[in-house]
Amino acid sequence: MNKLKLPDRTAVLFFASILIASLACGSPTPTPASMPPTDSPQDATRVSAFARGRTAYGFFPSPPDSSFESILDHFEALHEHADFILFQPNVPWIDFVDGTEGESASREERRNVIALSRRFGLDWIFVIDPLNGLNRSEFYGLPEGWKPAFSNPDVRAAFTNFTLWVVREFQPSYLGLASEINTYLDAHPDDAANYLSLYRDVYDRVKAEAPDTQIFVTFQWDDLNNMFEPASEGRPAYQTNWDQVEAFEPRLDLWVISSYPFFIYPGDAGILDGYYTPLLGRTEKPLAVAEGGWSTEPVGPLAVDEAGQVAYLQALHEQLGERLVFWTYLLLDDLNMDWIGPNALEGGMSESDLETLNHFAHIGLRHADGEPKPALALWDAYRGDQ
Repeated sequence: MNKLKLPDRTAVLFFASILIASLACGSPTPTPASMPPTDSPQDATRVSAFARGRTAYGFFPSPPDSSFESILDHFEALHEHADFILFQPNVPWIDFVDGTEGESASREERRNVIALSRRFGLDWIFVIDPLNGLNRSEFYGLPEGWKPAFSNPDVRAAFTNFTLWVVREFQPSYLGLASEINTYLDAHPDDAANYLSLYRDVYDRVKAEAPDTQIFVTFQWDDLNNMFEPASEGRPAYQTNWDQVEAFEPRLDLWVISSYPFFIYPGDAGILDGYYTPLLGRTEKPLAVAEGGWSTEPVGPLAVDEAGQVAYLQALHEQLGERLVFWTYLLLDDLNMDWIGPNALEGGMSESDLETLNHFAHIGLRHADGEPKPALALWDAYRGDQ
């Protein structure tokens, strides 16, 4: 199979953090005091989904718009179809460069999101994200004048302090220390040792305070297998760059991937049998999916559809299902680009990044109006069969 050739800006598959921005734009995020009663409040005696000995199923929180009603309706739907949310905040560099103490809008936003999760009976996973998800060769939101490298003492301090604050404030069962890190390491091999040393240091510091927290970093599986021409550097497709994963051992409590294979297998043939199974023989540690999905509307020349989305869920379930401790599908609902587009541009997103975001507008298991797609019933069946 020929490798897919994508422009550099779209070789990295998704800016996950932009989804959470809808919780902070426009109308204020609901707080516990302002939320109306719900029929599904969290029971203080409820057993965490992560303690039930089965795969936990979750989504990124991404309401169709920022209205009060939309956010509450979205979390009600998450309660019905998920066990957890995966929250992937970018590092608030200035707020945490000098330590963990203090108050700020970034702290309050995160508290509000977790308060909503508690309210609707959802657990949570954190993935701390220092990078721009629409271009993982670069950092996101660094203050002017900061050197964009993991060797920068300010970057290291803010990343460490923010992570420790998250651990102390929210006690996550699972904690990621960057997303799709192999894409950054491909682009900046000279910075790889600096990131690895930071990862190891933060891992040890978190374990000293919260030894039961399971720590990982995510790897972009399609890129790890050299399926994208711009990032393969001449390596053949399906040759897995295991060295990039194993460099983190033994400080990986589980191996976690992301995958958007509709860029690779857009036709009727479906995902290659055994595409994910190499993971099973490479490690005995638990496995997880931190993000992924399949578009149900054509993306440029890619003729993807709802049947392909069903096949994607089937492939992951059949190939990895018994080993997954958690499975995150990116979106419950399609993106409402009529709302997101103007707000994203007004907030400073570039036209090229917005175009990339459009590639993922129809990746949800429901349409933007909440109408379910066929794959949602399969997702619910997998979740309910355990």
